[in-house]
Amino acid sequence: MNREKQLLALKNMMRIRRMEEVCAELYTQEKIRGFLHLYIGEEAVATGVLIHIEAKDNVIATYREHAHALLKGISANAIMAEMFGKSGGCALGRGGSMHLYSVKNRFYGGNAIVGSGIPHALGLALAAKQLDEDRLTVCFFGEGAMCEGIFWESLNLAALWKIPLLFCCENNLYAMGTSLARSQAEPDLTKKVLCHAVAATQADGMDVDDVMRRTSEGLDYIRNEKKPFFLEMKTYRFRAHSMFDPQLYRSKEEIENWKRYCPIERYQSRLLEDGILDEVTYKYIQAEVEQEIDAAIAFAESSPLEPISDIEQKVYAQRELDN
Repeated sequence: MNREKQLLALKNMMRIRRMEEVCAELYTQEKIRGFLHLYIGEEAVATGVLIHIEAKDNVIATYREHAHALLKGISANAIMAEMFGKSGGCALGRGGSMHLYSVKNRFYGGNAIVGSGIPHALGLALAAKQLDEDRLTVCFFGEGAMCEGIFWESLNLAALWKIPLLFCCENNLYAMGTSLARSQAEPDLTKKVLCHAVAATQADGMDVDDVMRRTSEGLDYIRNEKKPFFLEMKTYRFRAHSMFDPQLYRSKEEIENWKRYCPIERYQSRLLEDGILDEVTYKYIQAEVEQEIDAAIAFAESSPLEPISDIEQKVYAQRELDN
């Protein structure tokens, strides 16, 4: 990775972290309502994968998707307004935190049901193959989704039909409040995937360099072999499953121990040691991030609510029918 991309990776992780910290604050002020799932601690995963993804590519994520939406090109303004339930949001305020969506940016959710985005991604990748489009499809999901039948059905079809799809498992060790060791008899997820004749590898999800490297290898495989690839990234969320979660299933000591591997602090230190980053550049990036998120809050605050008169609009997809 050249210096420009290395600094971009650091900045993107900082953008994600600051946006999520602000969302937590705004939630306590009841400006963001409903469920809110924060990505704090997992920034290296979305950053390391999506730095390789172009505007033409498809991305699908889970309900913990603010980071993916931001890095796929949806503006912080549109994301924040959506979480405020305002009409300036990427889904007109109708989706909220868990349903960020943008056809223009080819970001297809934000999917609230565990595993539901996986068959959607399979369909998008199949369509790209049938239309002979030069377009990648990336699907993010948690290790909990790998307990769902739809994951294995989709993986099987992807292998059987040779669908060029990147499966990205964000293994943060806890599916809501259940640890991986308590829910799966075989906790080695990559080993299980290999049984379905799908190429697979693991990455350190707390190390953005490793995620970038492994993603690059996976995408090269997809482009060359025209087959699916599975990437498991072992990571950890520093916050609870959601803002409603009392988090009684893991100890404070465990959380504090994982914070020692903070992906942002680790990468910042590495870039400083390598002479890629200096204090002046870091403060400049930090100021840019603060400005972007402050502007997003101001935009969300000033954005109007959707009028009641529009309640029946955009409920169904519309298309012109032939006579």
